[in-house]
Amino acid sequence: MRNLDFTSWPALLSTLLGLSVITLIGVGIRLLAMQTIQQRRERENRQVNERLRTLIAAYKTLGGSFTGELAVDPAHLRDLKGDAGDVTEHAPKGSAARASRSDRSRRIRDAVEAALSDIILLGTEDQVRLAAAAAAELAAGRPVETAALVISLRDFIRQVLDLQPVPPELAIPKQG
Repeated sequence: MRNLDFTSWPALLSTLLGLSVITLIGVGIRLLAMQTIQQRRERENRQVNERLRTLIAAYKTLGGSFTGELAVDPAHLRDLKGDAGDVTEHAPKGSAARASRSDRSRRIRDAVEAALSDIILLGTEDQVRLAAAAAAELAAGRPVETAALVISLRDFIRQVLDLQPVPPELAIPKQG
């Protein structure tokens, strides 16, 4: 306060101008820092939202039905082409229906593989463990049991969205 000079008009104006410049610089630094922090938060929120969107899509793929059974045909397209040749030679009737079912099972297998790879990439440690086990079962040609993975995904998504957990007394049919 000793350097503030209010004895004359020019001294008063220069003191006020100096205070204004210092205040303006301080406010500018604060605004720049706040903008940087806000951009970082927005980027983190976008990443969380994209991760959540991907896990919700995987949940819909794996838990889309309430049959409780996910039987994925592990045959690849090259295997189906060989089978189609055998089918046309031995049973020309109904081969279109079998080719249609084979294509549907192949699309289901591809969707499940994509969902499992998304979970392995973006899931929690428990979800990654469950998805890796399901992928190993799928690669070995065995039926895939995904009920535990679907439940883990459902609970994680509800937790991230700040929703109440599913009440234990509520009986949800097995999904998969």
